[in-house]
Amino acid sequence: MQSNKRFLAVTALMVVLFLIFSVSIIGFKLSPFVPLLAALMLTMFFGWLNHFSWTDLQDQLLKGIQTGLAPIFLFLLIGMLIALWMAIGVIPTLLWIGLDLANPAWFLPAAFLIPAIIGTAIGSAFTTLATVGVALMGVGLTFGFPAPILAGAIVSGAIFGDKSSPLSDSTNLAASISGTDLFDHIKNLMWTTIPAFIVSLIFFGILGLQKHPTAGLVQLQQLQQQLHPNFWVLSLLVLLFVMAWIKIPAIPTLLLNILLSALIFLQSHGLTALSDTLLNGFKTNAGNATIQALLNRGGMLSMMPTVIIITLALALGGLLSQQGILQDFMTPIIKHVKTQATAITGTLLTGIMANFMIGEQYLSTILPGQLWKPVFKRLNLSPLALGRSLEDSGTVVNYLVPWGVAGSFAAQTLNVPVTSFALFAIFAWISPLFSLASAWTGIGIKQQKEA
Repeated sequence: MQSNKRFLAVTALMVVLFLIFSVSIIGFKLSPFVPLLAALMLTMFFGWLNHFSWTDLQDQLLKGIQTGLAPIFLFLLIGMLIALWMAIGVIPTLLWIGLDLANPAWFLPAAFLIPAIIGTAIGSAFTTLATVGVALMGVGLTFGFPAPILAGAIVSGAIFGDKSSPLSDSTNLAASISGTDLFDHIKNLMWTTIPAFIVSLIFFGILGLQKHPTAGLVQLQQLQQQLHPNFWVLSLLVLLFVMAWIKIPAIPTLLLNILLSALIFLQSHGLTALSDTLLNGFKTNAGNATIQALLNRGGMLSMMPTVIIITLALALGGLLSQQGILQDFMTPIIKHVKTQATAITGTLLTGIMANFMIGEQYLSTILPGQLWKPVFKRLNLSPLALGRSLEDSGTVVNYLVPWGVAGSFAAQTLNVPVTSFALFAIFAWISPLFSLASAWTGIGIKQQKEA
């Protein structure tokens, strides 16, 4: 009886939290921090009613934030790097090259393919979005493509790269949680990743042909002439890729690039200008409004809205995980799972739900993995099937969550709200669909004896 009351209580809480988020963000179009704050207070009150002390609740909240200190610090570093790369010419040079080579007829599929290739090479969707993604966004906007479609293509490519790379933190995490070899895990991912990649490429190819950019070639040439390429500074981008490839962690990689970029910046500017650029971002003196819109970016302060949202989301995740709310909600359901297809479907839904409730990519992989691993073993499913299910939900769906770590970072970096680009981030929502199709047809599902 007690367990039934607990299940009903956590179910009611989950429903109310979902209504808070959906009504606030979709209905009233509020910033995500408003429903996050409301959900945070409600969950703390729920914990107090369930006999947690206020000190315990504070500790739960802080533990959740602690799990995200690394990405929060990473965002501040990326804000500084974007500002410096704008100032010394790295991103303007990429823009110049893009304007020189790009053709509106094939730009959208290229905006998907380029982040996919680079993301696979360096294993970081965040770094891909903050560097090449920003440049592609600028070129696409000058062509006249709608910002949500551009962002959807760039985000889709970056997710594919992050998901397919052996250097990716999220890919390594999913392999670790499921207990599988990393390269076997990546190979098994291809059953759903390759179809999602092909569908995404076709989608952006067709969409690119249907959309007729308003910018003419003369306008683009005039814009290109106002950019001053400096090709040797692209060696910093090469250094970034090399350091990622030899598996140097993201934070020291970014710190070294910031140091070298700052030294180049100081060749023509003073310390005061450097300090201002690192904090407030780069500000161009160009009189052209388009150039200003493209280049006036970066700085630590530009990342603060993202940091605020992520901090609140992590705090909420700490309360939900430390109180066992998601576990208590799923455990009675898990006990009744009898088929392999149902187990995979349940894992996918748990990962998606965790993303929308917790907003943190890693927790949305770890918690479903812990919940469903015994079920996969009981049903003779290979851990490879679990790892793929975790990737196809916990990893990719976070980019569709406005208050999620990945979604809010992509929105801030590309300057497009998640609610605007989510529909066009086709790779993120079609991957779980292919995983569902695989589960119910049995295609590509590994059994325990095959592992």
